[in-house]
Amino acid sequence: MATGEVTGAEPPLDAGEAAALLRAAAASRVPIPPLRDRLPSADVETAYAVQEANTRAWLAEGRRLVGRKIGLTSRAVQAQLGVDQPDFGMLFADMAVGDGEPVPAGRLIQPKVEAEIALVIGRDLTRERHTYADIIGATDCALPAIEIVDSRIAGWNIRFADTVADNASSGLFVLGGRPRRLADFDIAGCAMEMRRGDAVVSQGSGRACLGNPLTAAVWLADTMVRCGRPLLAGDIVLTGALGPMVAVTPGGPDRFDAAIEGLGSVAALFS
Repeated sequence: MATGEVTGAEPPLDAGEAAALLRAAAASRVPIPPLRDRLPSADVETAYAVQEANTRAWLAEGRRLVGRKIGLTSRAVQAQLGVDQPDFGMLFADMAVGDGEPVPAGRLIQPKVEAEIALVIGRDLTRERHTYADIIGATDCALPAIEIVDSRIAGWNIRFADTVADNASSGLFVLGGRPRRLADFDIAGCAMEMRRGDAVVSQGSGRACLGNPLTAAVWLADTMVRCGRPLLAGDIVLTGALGPMVAVTPGGPDRFDAAIEGLGSVAALFS
């Protein structure tokens, strides 16, 4: 069977079984075939049930939940996967990498990078429906960020159910070290440029993220209340990509520097 191919002979999986396969793939660094054809119903609820099963397993193992990531904030990517909404994944403390701190070769399976704006929440967001004003009032600071996405699905052969179940294809994340207030830069209009050495490999702006990263943050805050895991003071929110993602050179070394107008810069280094 070719890598990433699923045959009809494989038995269906319940949420717990699918979650266990993803955890094993993450631990072994060996990707698995897509899950979508083996789930009884490859819909949003089933996919998030798989993600939640792993969230509970990881919390039971002692991992610390420190925030959320928002994915699929590009309309083009949503169309590619046949959906009309973003998705979310969990951020744990052991996923954080220091600005410019080397990521060891082999820690991830098939990493890619994308530049984002991170928000640090200073007040619980527990309303049924939130507004821009709620998000602005609850945000302590913003930071430039590089999300290092990864997939436990072989060859990135994913659809919506696969990426949601796989914790929204989360890997690691890097935050810049100089916080800014939201009032100090244009969160929607800011330009982003990411370089690999001297070459520009990704460009975009705040508007690439659902038109405004605050729109993404409002969606997340509302969604997390409905899911029973509201955003709380101290949580980090990765609001979504400002430009195209870029694959990391297999085996490294590799380095990416992302600069966001008015917000500063951050670097991801792969050894």
